[in-house]
Amino acid sequence: MQLPAVRGDQAIVVTAATYGATTATVTAYQRVHDGFRAVFGPWAAYVGRKGIAPPGEKREGDGRTPSGSYGIDFMFGTQSNPGVKFPFRYISGPNIVWVEDSNSPNYNRWVDTSTDDAGNQPDNMNKPPYRYGAVIAYNTAERTPGLGSGIFLHVTHDSPTAGCVALPVGNLLKILRWLDPAASPAFVIGVDG
Repeated sequence: MQLPAVRGDQAIVVTAATYGATTATVTAYQRVHDGFRAVFGPWAAYVGRKGIAPPGEKREGDGRTPSGSYGIDFMFGTQSNPGVKFPFRYISGPNIVWVEDSNSPNYNRWVDTSTDDAGNQPDNMNKPPYRYGAVIAYNTAERTPGLGSGIFLHVTHDSPTAGCVALPVGNLLKILRWLDPAASPAFVIGVDG
C-alpha cells in the first residue's frame, strides 16, 4: 500500500497482504522536507480475526478492522501514563468499559459504569491487552449505530483481534510516546495493491 496523502506530519500505516489476512505490518512515518520517511517498523502486527474490511464495509461485531484513514482520539491503559503527549485515561478497574451496544446512547464511548449506563455486554477495559493503547478515531465523531466500535491500537495477545490493531508492548510504547497531537497524526489501514 502506498502512503496516501495525509495532512499531518505523522502517519501510522497498517498494511495487510489481503482483506482476509489476520496479520499486517505497521510502519510509522514522519514528514520531512521532501515527503515522509519511516521512523519505526515495519513491524508485524495482528488485525481482526476476519481481516480488514474493505472501505465502507465494517460492521459491529464482524471481527474486521476498518480500512481507511483516521485520527487518534486519546490514549489509555491499566498502567500509568508511560509518557505520552496525547490525553491519557487510566483504566481504574472493571467499572471502565467501552460501549458496543448499538442501541445505547453511549455507543462507541468510554464509560464509567459507576456513573453511566453502558448498555448490553460492554467491552471491559480492565484486561491485559489494554495495558496501553490508543483509540483509533473510527466512528467516534458520528457514532453511527452498527458501523463498529472500540477500534484501538493495543498490546498484542499473540492472536488476531476483534477488529483492533495489536503490537508487542515494546513496539507499541515506542509509537505511543512518539505520536504528537500537534503533528495531526493519521492512522491509515489498508491492503497491498
